[in-house]
Amino acid sequence: MWACRLTQRTDFSFEGYQWQPENCKMLEFEKSAFLRRMQDRTIAFIGDSLGRQQFQSLMCMASGGERREDIENVGKEYGLVKARGAIRPDGWAYRFSNTNTTILYYWSASLADLEPLNITDKATDVAMHLDRAPAFMRRFLHRFDVLVLNTGHHWNRGKITANRWVMYVNGKPLKDRKLLEIGNAKNFTVHSVARWLDSQLPSHPRLKAFFRTISPRHFRNGDWNTGGNCDNTTPLTGGSEISQDESSDPVIAAAVKGTNITLLDITALSELRDEGHISRYSVKATTGVNDCLHWCLPGIPDTWNELLIAQV
Repeated sequence: MWACRLTQRTDFSFEGYQWQPENCKMLEFEKSAFLRRMQDRTIAFIGDSLGRQQFQSLMCMASGGERREDIENVGKEYGLVKARGAIRPDGWAYRFSNTNTTILYYWSASLADLEPLNITDKATDVAMHLDRAPAFMRRFLHRFDVLVLNTGHHWNRGKITANRWVMYVNGKPLKDRKLLEIGNAKNFTVHSVARWLDSQLPSHPRLKAFFRTISPRHFRNGDWNTGGNCDNTTPLTGGSEISQDESSDPVIAAAVKGTNITLLDITALSELRDEGHISRYSVKATTGVNDCLHWCLPGIPDTWNELLIAQV
């Protein structure tokens, strides 16, 4: 669904650029060397649909974008199977059997633990525990060697209402009006998850944990549902250099400060790449609808993975 070469798009110059950190030689990604280094290891992405894009990008990078006999679907091991009536499972897990390397993704858009209040009612409200890491993460953390978290774009009133999420803290519905404000709730959750994960690291010495900063949106002249677009196809019209030292995502940067979680800071460099989005060229293109949030693949999320792998 992200393969822009399968759409009506005609310009693919965005594929020809590579990020180069200053005073740092990043090795060229080579799939067999990567898989050898990741032998007997599990890489997990937990987050929203941009986390899913990063997972899909890494799967394409590691497989060379080809169907391979040595890749096994191991989603069942993690309970990642499509429930009856669901559009898709809560995630995917694949194993490269030649090196016993597993790459998986779990959908947790807010990184808060979600618990239906009435499992027999499809229209039930869902407790959104701001102070609890997702149950999936708590359950399988001991199996991960690399963990990449992300959240951001679902922290808006529309998403929370549509998902019937009701904020909880200490196992009770949240009454604190200040904390109920979206920005404060997000900040509280991100710090809670980071603190919990950091507290687990001493007992998981093999685990390298990363928190990725937010992926920028590039809607111009409106939003996704009010005619906003991202029609630019010329790379680097907004510049080609990042000179700032601080992160463009202060919430995530503050949450990992003082912890052993590494900041995977991709916001500012992705901000320069407004031409790399799906734009109006989705596979099921709908007139007037632009996707200036998700990225073409191959594309910008490959850079996120190159930075991740260099740090791993």
